[in-house]
Amino acid sequence: MAATTGSALDAALGELGWPELLAEAPEVAVPLVFRLLGETGAHAAVLNDVVRQYLSSSGNGAVASEDVVRQYDPRGESGTQAAASEDAARQAAGLTETGWAPLPFAGGTWVVWDRDGAPGAAVDEELPLRTVPSGDRLPDEALAAGRRALAWWLLGTGHTMLTLARQHVLERKQFGRPIASFQALRHRLAETFVALEGAEATLHHADTALGALLAKAATGQAALTAARHCQQCLGGIGFTAEHDLQRHIRRTLVLDGLLGSTRELTREAGAHIRTAGSAPRLAQL
Repeated sequence: MAATTGSALDAALGELGWPELLAEAPEVAVPLVFRLLGETGAHAAVLNDVVRQYLSSSGNGAVASEDVVRQYDPRGESGTQAAASEDAARQAAGLTETGWAPLPFAGGTWVVWDRDGAPGAAVDEELPLRTVPSGDRLPDEALAAGRRALAWWLLGTGHTMLTLARQHVLERKQFGRPIASFQALRHRLAETFVALEGAEATLHHADTALGALLAKAATGQAALTAARHCQQCLGGIGFTAEHDLQRHIRRTLVLDGLLGSTRELTREAGAHIRTAGSAPRLAQL
């Protein structure tokens, strides 16, 4: 992943068996691939595959899994057999003409992640995102699966920002000593580490829709904390195009907005607790 990205990475993942692994063992495939995307700074349209697992005109998860496999092998036997009904199935499943579902974004907007599309106009201009006027509400299972995947991506991005900041403060010297010896910077890095570790703990209890919502909110908050603290540790160099930190910060801002921002999800969780009259126990501490 460190050597390729975008559509080339999509093709490489297809050859490595990503769609089959996602269909057979999503609990292994999603954390592995999405965390690596965050750690390497690469991107691929695999979020579409995770969401599409739960989108089907029949509501049959197995059929949806076959759809994902067919996307990587459109000329294969299964693709040929399904070609006649493909357009009708897309329309019934609420997909675009490119076969991907519009995804909710922060502020009530909708975007499509085009696998073969050109880089978009988002804050992270590397991502082939384009806005669309509207979209259909995703099924709860699809939304939860997408939020878990994005949470792993945000976690990987956050850890990479922490690594970059740690390397900088160890190498950079002021008054004859590494700036890592200054207590203010040590506190910021420690807070970042604690936020990321706490967010990862929520991902291990994200089996339900509410659990996935809270995990996405927690990892989004942790990644935003990492972006803010690590930027302060690096100072001006962190803003420059020559340093990798700015890429991870822009990626964090976009990923946080996909399928609900941290602020929106926190409000949604609060509304859920007010309606239920209590907070569910998601983990035994």
